[in-house]
Amino acid sequence: MNVIVTRPRAQAGPLVSQLEELGHVVVECPLIEIVRTSDQPIDCAGYEWAVVTSPNGAAEVARRARHLPKVAAVGPGTAEALRTHGIEPSFVASISTADALVTEFPRPQGRVIYLAAENSRREPIDALGADFVPLYSTVLLTPKAPDGDVVMLASGSAARAYAAIGGELPVISIGPETTRVARSVGLRVALEATTHDLGGLVAAVEGFAATS
Repeated sequence: MNVIVTRPRAQAGPLVSQLEELGHVVVECPLIEIVRTSDQPIDCAGYEWAVVTSPNGAAEVARRARHLPKVAAVGPGTAEALRTHGIEPSFVASISTADALVTEFPRPQGRVIYLAAENSRREPIDALGADFVPLYSTVLLTPKAPDGDVVMLASGSAARAYAAIGGELPVISIGPETTRVARSVGLRVALEATTHDLGGLVAAVEGFAATS
């Protein structure tokens, strides 16, 4: 099966390797570019919690954060990324959405620093009474939509980019927020990963292949 992988090229390697080991033909088509907002250290001293919302955020937190308090991760994919950088989260939301994190967040939460993308939704930040520090911006890319059997989307930004270039392949989504955005821009979500991480994406591809 021909699988379109849309993650930034620097992050796509592990996913591409696993898919190729399973016999799939992988076409890399990065749809987003992550642009760092700063190289300055982020001092987290005095906070009870640091919220990290994405694997890209995990990489930036590992690079820039100092005096990290307890870390809360938005879903298992972000938790997995934190662990690859030697950071063990103290709390992981069961579903990979900021709304789920707010609902499940340990109370009383104390002071919270929210470390996320520049264009993050304000509602969860305000609900936690958090201080917000933007870590990166997301630039949508406009390649020609490649041919294939299925396209993998790991973020709402990638979903918007794929719709913008006229992509029409069925979508495998990493989680509910990506699914929501994909459907809102007219994409057809064939499967959503059961676990919102790399392993979940690979398993979803296998499930899609088995029914195609």
